[in-house]
Amino acid sequence: MNPLAEAWRLLTSGDLHLWEIVLRSLYISGTALGLATLVGLPIGAAIGLSRFRLRGPTVALVNTALALPPVVVGLTVYLLLSRSGPLGGLGMLYSPGAMILAQTAIAAPYVAAISLAAASEVPADLQLQARALGASRLEAVLVTLREARASLLAAVAAGFGAIISEVGAVMIVGGNILGETRVMTTAIVLETRRGNFGLAIALGAILLTIALAINLLLVSIGRADLRRPWSS
Repeated sequence: MNPLAEAWRLLTSGDLHLWEIVLRSLYISGTALGLATLVGLPIGAAIGLSRFRLRGPTVALVNTALALPPVVVGLTVYLLLSRSGPLGGLGMLYSPGAMILAQTAIAAPYVAAISLAAASEVPADLQLQARALGASRLEAVLVTLREARASLLAAVAAGFGAIISEVGAVMIVGGNILGETRVMTTAIVLETRRGNFGLAIALGAILLTIALAINLLLVSIGRADLRRPWSS
């Protein structure tokens, strides 16, 4: 059968194997993105809003983490979780948990670096103005971050893009095990090697559609928040 026709058949027939892979991918990448946001956004915002002696080298370190190859992250997580590694007793290797850990480590630098840049662009005297109007220190920080909310959403989008399309790290720590750790990217690689182009094309189309949908959602949230009155 023609690969495009086969891909269309899989997409419209509710193929269980196909959608199992998609749902597992969403679970792993969604969980990793949530953890990366919880870690990266506060770190990036804190550095961006602060002025301290080693700020320059710290910013350089955060930005350098963006160039860390995913396969190196995968290798590091593998060594940590292997039987001889310090976390080997957890028995997480070749499991969704190991994949979530690897993807969190990949996405967090993106969230942190873009959040840092966004917070740095907010006028420095905004916090002082908020404090002068009676806001607490935390409230002043939140006001500052609200000014950068569109860029902070972009940070989340960048983190998601970095992991939903990633293949090297999840292949290393997950093993691409059928029914357990096979996700869209690793399945695309496997099915392409097998010559099963129909399934590979279907998964690729779904992956791109999900990426577009997530970005449209984040853009919509950003626009809705920008239209919201400050008093709300």
